[in-house]
Amino acid sequence: MDLTKIVDYLSGQRFKIATMESCTGGLLASLITDVPGASNVFNYSAVTYSTEHKIKMGVNKETIDNYSVYSAEVAKEMAFNVCKFSSSDVGVGITGKLLTEEDKGSEVDICLYLRPVDRYFWTNINVYGKTRQEQKLEVIKAFVELFNSTFGLD
Repeated sequence: MDLTKIVDYLSGQRFKIATMESCTGGLLASLITDVPGASNVFNYSAVTYSTEHKIKMGVNKETIDNYSVYSAEVAKEMAFNVCKFSSSDVGVGITGKLLTEEDKGSEVDICLYLRPVDRYFWTNINVYGKTRQEQKLEVIKAFVELFNSTFGLD
């Protein structure tokens, strides 16, 4: 999956981006850094697969206790905290549960936090009957759609 349009847009705006990923295991960060020029826009990435490390990165334990680690509220705090931690303009939080092909489906929350305007943009997706790798790619596709619609890049 090519994220060139996103890197080019961020570069043109002189924006820096940071990611905090859980279920995607750093795939978004990896795909961003596959794009030439990513070093101009990519500040930081954290893979916080465990609840403990989400909390260490600033996600409120009470938010996790009240909404679950697989929630929009946690994705929002992930996006905000990684943005703040890395002094970036755009923070991305991705959390959810990827299931096996035999399970009924997976639900993932993706949040963009835009520090210059102090606004959040969010989506929730369900992926069914796919391998974990295919589910991760569906999540990245949903991130690209969210980013493009947020910034009018469609």
